[in-house]
Amino acid sequence: MRIRQITLPVSDPASVAHYFRDVLQLRVEENQVVIGWSTITLVPAAGRPLGGVHLAFNVPDNRFGEAMSWLRARTRLQRSPDGKDYFALQSHWQSQSVYFTGPDGLILELIGRRRLPASTRAGAFDGSEITCLSEVGLPVTDVPSMQQLLADTLALAPLSEPTPVFAPMGDDEGLLIVVDAARHWFPEQVDLPNAQGIVVTIETPGDAADVGDADHGWRVRSTSATT
Repeated sequence: MRIRQITLPVSDPASVAHYFRDVLQLRVEENQVVIGWSTITLVPAAGRPLGGVHLAFNVPDNRFGEAMSWLRARTRLQRSPDGKDYFALQSHWQSQSVYFTGPDGLILELIGRRRLPASTRAGAFDGSEITCLSEVGLPVTDVPSMQQLLADTLALAPLSEPTPVFAPMGDDEGLLIVVDAARHWFPEQVDLPNAQGIVVTIETPGDAADVGDADHGWRVRSTSATT
């Protein structure tokens, strides 16, 4: 599953675009941030709440150490309550992550996934090595019900064993992180999830479809990978 596009409400599209360009070294074209096959379109929030939006970006796993050093030099990393700022997951995830705060309280993450192809690059890391937008957080009131709806409508399966408050739907290339709206985001466990006004376009093996949550103000639109 690939995340092709996300419409992201922000306080000031121009200043947020500068952050993605200047801090993360991503390609910016006016109000659009281009990361591999993914595009973030920045739009005015128009009164929608800000903060609590979670986005993750894939980096080659064999370049993760260099990516972490690069990020440390550019921004403060988020820490868990026990002081950790680096997180490795085994089992179904096979990943390593760091988190940081973006403009408007965005909860951002760099993640290396061992099952994805390695990079041939060496030396200092550069933002051009970020391969795609790989996760979008989607708050809901009933996680199991949304998990079932995404499975039935978009043919998505959970990457790891879902719980009543958390279901990562998709695969290593793209995940919809379905999370209970009352569950604070890892690792700082301070911010509640928010996705008001977010529209996500994904590419899946299934037929084109449209799923949304009116209460929490987000929508997912899918296109078939065969078209």
